[in-house]
Amino acid sequence: MARMPVLISAGEASGDMYAARLAVALRQRTDIDLFGMGGVKMREAGVDTIVDSAEVGVLGVVEIVRKLPALRRAWRRLISEIERRRPTLAILTDFPAFHLRLSRVLRRKHVRNVYFVCPQFWAWRPWRVRLVKRRFVRGLCIFPFEEDFYRQAGVQMDWIGHPLVDSVHASLTREAFAQRYGLNPRLPIVAVLPGSRPSELAHHMPLLVAAVAQMSSEGQRQFVFAVAPGLTQAQLETHLGALAPGVMVVENVTYELLGAADVAIVSSGTATIEAALLGAPMVVVYRVAPFTAWVVRHLARTRLFAMVNVLAGKEVVPELIQDAFTPVRVVRETERLLGSEQDRAAMRGELAKVREKLGPPGAIDRAADIIAEMIRNQPLA
Repeated sequence: MARMPVLISAGEASGDMYAARLAVALRQRTDIDLFGMGGVKMREAGVDTIVDSAEVGVLGVVEIVRKLPALRRAWRRLISEIERRRPTLAILTDFPAFHLRLSRVLRRKHVRNVYFVCPQFWAWRPWRVRLVKRRFVRGLCIFPFEEDFYRQAGVQMDWIGHPLVDSVHASLTREAFAQRYGLNPRLPIVAVLPGSRPSELAHHMPLLVAAVAQMSSEGQRQFVFAVAPGLTQAQLETHLGALAPGVMVVENVTYELLGAADVAIVSSGTATIEAALLGAPMVVVYRVAPFTAWVVRHLARTRLFAMVNVLAGKEVVPELIQDAFTPVRVVRETERLLGSEQDRAAMRGELAKVREKLGPPGAIDRAADIIAEMIRNQPLA
């Protein structure tokens, strides 16, 4: 008997990681043929990726307009494969700009849609939750307060907890990390996580490089830039230019770096949750194109931007967003934390409270149990 085709799709580095782990867990429970859109992690998990998520991974109005031709090509390939394989179930991971449109097409083709890692519509354009109600038969959310938000809109929703609770661990001590990368463990280590998209590097790196140049000039600070999944070291180093003494780039050891760092400068997003799970005091930064920022300001429904602050219900880590993200402010906030063990300890205490709100381990297994049951109760055709 042919295996049931199931579409699984992710459009960003974090979604690729979550969907890959879900794919492995589903294969342990069901006999299915997984195909769709994803990145390196999903391919490693055995998903037949018709579209590489790097082709569509953009953020912001201006960036989307620039990539419209590539987006259209990716869209046509994916729709063609959906029509050929005719899945009856689709698992869509976050990435609402793409997946809400895809869900409309899938629903017309009588595909049951599951939203795995529901979008943060409570923060941005909340009326889109109505589209989830119409087009999805089930939703799985990773933050506790999201369950009520979606259920009040009539969506069948389950809170599974955060997948990162299981996977974020540092395998090296600070001393071992310093020894491996030639760092001085007696001097402060500052981790710099500039983002996971090329567009984020374009907006963030000039400001971060300027801030780091100012702080590293006296040789008493060590700065380590982390290459995010889906990017390459060459992409990041292009923005760095000639590396100054005390500045380096590492790849595939982000958690070890965060565990070793005295302070982290982190692009807002999933990385802030990773830093919180590792207890890393942080300064959160983010900048987009001016027009995109104007749109966001008029549509946002939350005063806090960093997810760790949203979960805490207050600003426990400094947010330098858009115009507030300047080299001067980055230097000021970073040096404040480096200069005060009391401030760093207080922030670690607040981050520990945030970690408690992310739920117990086992989020991926809970998601896989729910979806596997749906698959078992669904006919092949």
